Amino acid sequence: MRAKKKYGQHFLINVGVVNKIVDAICIHLPQSACALEIGPGTGVLTKHLVEKIDNYKVVEIDEDMVTVISNDIPKLDMSQIIQLDILKLDISKIFDGKPFALVGNFPYNISSQLLFLMFDNLERIPVMVGMFQKEVADRVVADPGNKTYGILSVLLQCFYDCKKLFNVSKGSFNPPPKVESSVILLTRNDRKALNCDKKLFKKVVKISFNQRRKMLRNNLKGLIDDKSILAQDIYTKRAEHLTVDEFIYITETIEKERK
Repeated sequence: MRAKKKYGQHFLINVGVVNKIVDAICIHLPQSACALEIGPGTGVLTKHLVEKIDNYKVVEIDEDMVTVISNDIPKLDMSQIIQLDILKLDISKIFDGKPFALVGNFPYNISSQLLFLMFDNLERIPVMVGMFQKEVADRVVADPGNKTYGILSVLLQCFYDCKKLFNVSKGSFNPPPKVESSVILLTRNDRKALNCDKKLFKKVVKISFNQRRKMLRNNLKGLIDDKSILAQDIYTKRAEHLTVDEFIYITETIEKERK
């Protein structure tokens, strides 16, 4: 079975890496958990995880891959396979509204979109163990002041503890991708909610990083009517130097100013 470029497919063939990912998932998920695997491909992870997790489902857009896993993995029946584009799926209806873990060797062509989807549905997703291109993984776990610190860093670290587990070489795949890969773990932290509007927070973070070399007062002036607010020291900083709590503070300030 050939990988299809349009789906960003790179099939994991390194058995040692497969076992490390399966172990990482099982350490953080009880057998009774619900788990959704995105892009199972030929099922190298699926065949192990469907045996270890009671309530397991997969989302696969490629009809050929659906045929492969349905034939090769007897424990996986068609009721557990969702043949659809994950970005078009209403994930609130999966598992009848129960929380679920997100797992997989995620398609690299939609990896950032998947992470934004996770942020938008964080109330339903307490855990994620997944493989991304190393560049994206580095952004997720980056600290303030790091050149890779950006939008995904702030949004995800606001609600999740983000940790890189290990790197994966190009040769672990067929066909090998052009980039290195990393497996990361995200687990919900103690923050239950924001004291500001979540959509506004996301907007503030995105606008702040749109021109990351500029000071915040230049990037955010369009959101603030009372320009005197911009005289505060915090607005002389660049986005990459702000902590998650500082972004929350700025969003709270903007929200109060609008009322």
